[in-house]
Amino acid sequence: MGVRTGAQYIAGLKEHKREVWLRGRRIDDVTEEPAFQKPIRHLAHLFDMQHDPEFADFLTYTSPTTGDPVASALMPARTYDDLVKRREGYRVWAEATFGLMGRSQDYMNGVLLAFAEAHQLFARGGAQFGENVVKYYEYIRENDLFLTHAIVSPQTDRSKSSAEQEDEFLHLGVVRETSEGVIVRGARMLATLGPIADEMLVYNLPNLQKEDTKHALVFGLPVDAPGVRQMCREPFDEGGRSSFDHPLATNFEESDTLIIFDDVLVPWDRVFVYNDIDLSNAVFPQTFLRNYTAHQSSVRGLVKMQFAVGLAMAISEAVKSNGFLHVQVMFGECLEALELIKGCLTRAEIEYETTDSGVLLPQYQPLQAIRTFMPRCYPKAIEVLQTVGAGGLLMMPSAADLTSPVGTEIERFYQGADGLAGTDRIRLYKLAWDLCGDSFGSRQLQYERYYAGDPVRSTAMNYLNFDKSESQELVRRALELSGEP
Repeated sequence: MGVRTGAQYIAGLKEHKREVWLRGRRIDDVTEEPAFQKPIRHLAHLFDMQHDPEFADFLTYTSPTTGDPVASALMPARTYDDLVKRREGYRVWAEATFGLMGRSQDYMNGVLLAFAEAHQLFARGGAQFGENVVKYYEYIRENDLFLTHAIVSPQTDRSKSSAEQEDEFLHLGVVRETSEGVIVRGARMLATLGPIADEMLVYNLPNLQKEDTKHALVFGLPVDAPGVRQMCREPFDEGGRSSFDHPLATNFEESDTLIIFDDVLVPWDRVFVYNDIDLSNAVFPQTFLRNYTAHQSSVRGLVKMQFAVGLAMAISEAVKSNGFLHVQVMFGECLEALELIKGCLTRAEIEYETTDSGVLLPQYQPLQAIRTFMPRCYPKAIEVLQTVGAGGLLMMPSAADLTSPVGTEIERFYQGADGLAGTDRIRLYKLAWDLCGDSFGSRQLQYERYYAGDPVRSTAMNYLNFDKSESQELVRRALELSGEP
């Protein structure tokens, strides 16, 4: 089949009814739900871009089994140019959504590619599990399916392991096994874009304890599997908000869900890890999952930062506050952050790693530096946007005001510098408020802080895992200068 069109993606959503709950309502056909229609449209556009000659070279490669064009995010890199190709594919998709859809299709494709390349790791639990991973990867690749993932247990009593929770199946676990597969019960979060995905990949963070055996499983499953129920968080737009007043929230709602598994059958050929704590905990550190996901998220994060910084400069230019020294310093710091991110990306690709099988990987350490830098620099960029926008961000009228009898007065008193029309300045400031002040923007900020896990622990791991030999050698040589007392 190869890469799908947007129309085929939407048709697939309509064909595969899933159980989704939103504000107490059950939604069977997500394509008809106003809260999901614009995000679906944008994701469909990403699928269509794979067929556009302008982007196809970056977004697709030739399937080694069928000869069809398939998603480049699933392509093992054999040359440096392959790494650049994947990065450019990430970039054009990120720019299409301004970096605001953190779990677009290419993110989870990277996870699955890492799993397939580490099939021998999964085979430690049994040869069939390694085979299952490869077959599932090929199935997703050849059908261009859209994956979400659920890797976090409900945040109930975090001082206890999954097995120690008061409810035996509060956290997802195996109830029993049958000849057809395993029956699972419990819940997982945080399935971003889960209601409008095709499949889900379920695995664990590497913190399972020795008593958590029945919670140690990895599998892939269609989101419409019987017994799977998704509970959406409160949406920022349910289809009724004005796109003039809320241009980002009305287009890029990235629904997050709690997934409840009510005695769900996971067929044996969809199981990759089963009742193996050590193997489950090894998935993160012993596959190249972090290299692939960090590459995608770094490119997307760069685009999002460029958007936020560009928006801050634009609203400052609109009223000529960009001539003040303290404003220029704020912008200078933001631009420095952009250059640092670009530099880490370039180094990760140029100084690539090579696996035993000859696959090239972007180097992990500079990408991890970006991942732990973004939770600090993106909030700073948003703070700059709030600061330069100042009280003006709070004073914008609505679209309804502009079309009312007082619309001409609004045009007069909301005009900007250099002949900027009132409507255009209002449009610009509303775009900024959607990113830095409204609920949509708050979710975007929280996402950047935590999408890669606990930023404190991750930053500490930079120290623990860093190759300190060069620095230590300099210290050793300097100590030799002091001689004996």
